[in-house]
Amino acid sequence: MKLLAVCLGRPEKLPGKSFKTGIYKSAVNGAVMIDSLGLVGDAVCNRKHHGGEDQAILLEGSLTLDWWAAELGRDFSPGTFGENLTVGGLDNRDVAAGDRFHIGEVVLEASCARSPCNTLAVKMGDPKFLKTYTKAGRPGIYCRVIKPGMVSPGDPVRHEPYAGDRVMIAEMLAAVGKNLSGAERARFLAAPIGRRWRPMFET
Repeated sequence: MKLLAVCLGRPEKLPGKSFKTGIYKSAVNGAVMIDSLGLVGDAVCNRKHHGGEDQAILLEGSLTLDWWAAELGRDFSPGTFGENLTVGGLDNRDVAAGDRFHIGEVVLEASCARSPCNTLAVKMGDPKFLKTYTKAGRPGIYCRVIKPGMVSPGDPVRHEPYAGDRVMIAEMLAAVGKNLSGAERARFLAAPIGRRWRPMFET
């Protein structure tokens, strides 16, 4: 695997909206620093729902983006889904909470699924896209930063699976709103999932 794209966003207004968003991202050519809160210089406008240590980096696999391109019949430039990093040869469905990605000196740890929001639907130009995204079962992957450092397009990437019971990122999104058993809740909570997601499985 290798890092195909590193994408940064700046605050921009959505069409017909007054608030700004950092979802509009584009690829950069040079090296970018990743610190504990993500890519230095990347815009995070709504910190109540985005960003933070458990959602520092949004990662997409190239195989998943290829699937979306075929499914929707359109090409996707890097950053279309608001992702920070695109990893070549990765399918999002193969990632579990606690999996680690080694990119040069940087170590990232998968923490939770990207939950679709109205901002994404507006950007995609489809008011029904939230349902489409959820039904697809290929959510983007939020990561926490275990070890900061510099990343550049073309860097090799090593995917290290979590050693414990693997709760898949796609499982997390699929479980939202479901009537889970006590055992199912315990399984989710035993995994190193992000703090914003933990309350969903506690009651």
